[in-house]
Amino acid sequence: QVQLVESGGGSVQAGGSMRLSCAASGRTFSSYAMGWFRQAPGKEREFVSRVSRRTGGVTNYADSVKGRFTISRDNAKNMVYLQMNSLTPEDTAVYYCAADAGIVAGTTPDRYQYWGQGTQVTVSS
Repeated sequence: QVQLVESGGGSVQAGGSMRLSCAASGRTFSSYAMGWFRQAPGKEREFVSRVSRRTGGVTNYADSVKGRFTISRDNAKNMVYLQMNSLTPEDTAVYYCAADAGIVAGTTPDRYQYWGQGTQVTVSS
């Protein structure tokens, strides 16, 4: 089992940058693929990005963030990061870190077994 705690959210103006962090507990962190999701008010939770287990050599991004967001992991520190650049008001949401113990890569929330509590990101125009 793994516990996840996000940090780094806050408010920023459009065009700015922000880095989210997710701290994971447990000795088997590297065996989980990690993902970031977000949920805006009145909307369903949506996939943002995913990094593969172990070395994190495979990453996936939603089309809406491709080229602006970068996901990375540091297994030595049990951390996963989401660097967000060129933020727009449409990026405003609660951002969630999630862990997937499965083998097949997934981009839907039901594929992830463990979730953090979320961190608010607000982008003003």
